[in-house]
Amino acid sequence: MADVAAHITGTVWKIEVKVGDAVKSGDTLVILESMKMEMPVEVPDDVSGTVTEIRCKEAQSVNEGDVLVVVG
Repeated sequence: MADVAAHITGTVWKIEVKVGDAVKSGDTLVILESMKMEMPVEVPDDVSGTVTEIRCKEAQSVNEGDVLVVVG
């Protein structure tokens, strides 16, 4: 299992995946908006699997370090 966390404080602009989707390293999971810039949150290097949990909602404010998606 890999917890994928926000790397910046911002707002969830768009969720690109759903539970059950197969993902691999480099795939975009969520797009955050911070300071009027869109920043993708990607599957980390050496991680692949299935999205098992989404812990955020679009338009939700998140802090750096908050877990957004779990990949199993």
